[in-house]
Amino acid sequence: MTDIPSAEDIDQITAPSKPDQDLINSFIDNSWMEKGLSDHTQESYRRDLSQFAIWLNQHNNELIRADSAAIQQFLGFRFQQKLSSRTSARFLSCLRGFYRYLLRENLLKENPVALIENPKLGKPLPKSLTESDVEALLAAPDVENPIGLRDRTMLEVLYACGLRVSELVGLSMLQINLRQNVVRIIGKGSKERLVPMGEEAARWLERYLREARPVLLNNMPDEIVFPSARAQPMTRQTFWYRIKYWAEVAGIRAELSPHTLRHAFATHLLNHGADLRVVQLLLGHSDLSTTQIYTHVAKLRMKQQHALHHPRG
Repeated sequence: MTDIPSAEDIDQITAPSKPDQDLINSFIDNSWMEKGLSDHTQESYRRDLSQFAIWLNQHNNELIRADSAAIQQFLGFRFQQKLSSRTSARFLSCLRGFYRYLLRENLLKENPVALIENPKLGKPLPKSLTESDVEALLAAPDVENPIGLRDRTMLEVLYACGLRVSELVGLSMLQINLRQNVVRIIGKGSKERLVPMGEEAARWLERYLREARPVLLNNMPDEIVFPSARAQPMTRQTFWYRIKYWAEVAGIRAELSPHTLRHAFATHLLNHGADLRVVQLLLGHSDLSTTQIYTHVAKLRMKQQHALHHPRG
C-alpha cells in the first residue's frame, strides 16, 4: 500500500468502481431480505462501504482484494479525520457482516476483519445539571396553584432521593414515612431500599399533602402520592414533559433526559464528598460497576482540590 491519502484525494473519486458497487448492492439486498434492515441502517451500511471502496480505489485496490493491512490503514485515515471510536466500531461491524457475506458466497477464502479488534468504547458520561441549574429548575413551578405545588414537590423528591422517574410516579402513601423522612422504594428486580429525603424535600412533601393533593384527588381516598390533574396515576411520559416544561421556564439550556435529576443527585453527592458505595446504595444499583460511571466526578474533584491546595498545583 502507498501512503495514506488526504481528504482532498478521496474527494477526487466520488463513487466506488462498478465491481465494488455491485458487491455493496448485493450485500445490502441480501441483508435486507435476511434481517429486514431499516432504510436508515441500509443507508449507513451503504455509506460506510462506499467510503471504504472509494479509499481502496484511490490505491488501485478493491473490496474483494482488501487485506487486514488495508483495513487498518483506512481506520488510521478515519482517525486522522477525528471520527469517533463509536463511528469506527459501527464501520467495523458493517465490514464484518460484509466479509462474512462474501465468505458465505465463496467469493473469499479468508476474512480480512477476523483479527481486527473493535476500538474500546468508554461508557458515555450521564447528562447532569449544575447545582445552580437544579436550584433554578426547582424554583420554576408556581407553588400557589395545586399543579405547580405538585410539580415542585416531585422535583424536590426526585432530586433529594435520586429516584428513577418510574419510581417517583409510582409512589404510594404507604411508601412514605414523614416521621423518619424516608421513602421505601421498590426498584428494579423488586429490590427494596430505604432512601432519606432530607428536610427540604420533606417540608415540601408535607405542604403538598396538606394543600394540593386533596384538591387534585377531589378529596377522594386514594394511595397515589402524585396524581395527574384528572386524579389518575401519572405516567412517566407526562412527568418527563413537565420536567422539560419547567426547564424551559427556568431558562436551562442543558440537554435533559428523564434521568437528569437522578444523575445530578449522584454527581452532587460525590462533589460534596460522599462515598461511591453510599451512592450505589441510594441509587439502588445492585453492582458497584454500574455506579462507577460517576467516578469521573470524584477524579475531577480530586484534581480541583490538588490544584487549589498544593503549593505547585
